[in-house]
Amino acid sequence: MSDSLVPPLPPPVRTVGILGGGQLGRMMALAGARLGLKSVIYCPDVDSPAFDVAADHVCAPYDDEAALADFAARVDVVTYEFENVPAATAAFLDARVPVRPGTRSLAVSQDRLSEKTFLAELGVPTAPFRAVDSLADLESAIAEIGFPAVLKTRRFGYDGKGQVKITDPDDLAHAFEAMKGAPAILEGWVPFRREISVLTARGLDGRAVTFDVPENEHARHILKYSRVPADLKPETAARAVAVGEAVAAALDHVGVVAVELFLVETAQGERLVANEIAPRVHNSGHWTESACLVSQFEAHMRAVAGLPLGAPTRHSDVVMENLIGDEARDPERFLAEDGASLHLYGKAEIRPGRKMGHVNRIRPRADRG
Repeated sequence: MSDSLVPPLPPPVRTVGILGGGQLGRMMALAGARLGLKSVIYCPDVDSPAFDVAADHVCAPYDDEAALADFAARVDVVTYEFENVPAATAAFLDARVPVRPGTRSLAVSQDRLSEKTFLAELGVPTAPFRAVDSLADLESAIAEIGFPAVLKTRRFGYDGKGQVKITDPDDLAHAFEAMKGAPAILEGWVPFRREISVLTARGLDGRAVTFDVPENEHARHILKYSRVPADLKPETAARAVAVGEAVAAALDHVGVVAVELFLVETAQGERLVANEIAPRVHNSGHWTESACLVSQFEAHMRAVAGLPLGAPTRHSDVVMENLIGDEARDPERFLAEDGASLHLYGKAEIRPGRKMGHVNRIRPRADRG
């Protein structure tokens, strides 16, 4: 092939724009800096903790087209730390600069009905589900799915917000009213033994790597602990990895994608049921900062910048603990703890239920003792 027919290499990425200024954006910017990548944060919150560690930032609403155009002009590629980026914002930026992951990952993960439909069409088991737009829809859906079930808003729910458990017919009207007119989805209750997640990083070339599967424990609907290795049969872990890589490929995703999974025990063995997709770095992957040579944050920044992903090799066993609210008031006790690595997010105000930091506790891998 002559040189004239060889497609030109894309220009190198030197600056990454990050939509969202919370702790995930902060950790992505820190990881990018290790690779020589500069980050520009875009967020409307003047107290965004990611501003403190980035090369630059834009503080403006997500619908401010002048500010978005200025942001796009400063960066080589755009990524995001949360899945509720307004569709118009993503489209505006995508017309000016590559947005990675792409808008399809956003569209699927922003709507629980789209998400469950996508997973079902991919052949990934989910709880039974039905769209609910009226009380009559809810009554019909519960007649098919049965009790118990969970009614959720289709958009904007997180950490247990925007959902109501339904255990008997008297709950229906109250649950529907709790949606406040928002489109909803009814999901069957999954009698899970434990919760796990799978985090896959996929590059521009379609290559994917997947981190070891963590086992997750929640308190008041907020992730409290992630433990690696998880108490899983090897074949179950392999199925989880296959789910993560199938989701990433089907979305043509570039970057890290997380899939939350329920582990259900049946007479036939362990079964996995998909709960949610997060098209971004994920709280259940914070352990990778301390227990892997390449963290989820670095893998994501490598992917969106078009760099080699590296191997997500785990060198230690680890337990990640989220520090929520007042648990972050005495950081010295974690700093004095052998084997513990503390990461505080630099948030200006401690509030109940707010994620303020995390601590990773590592120990030598038991399978290499």
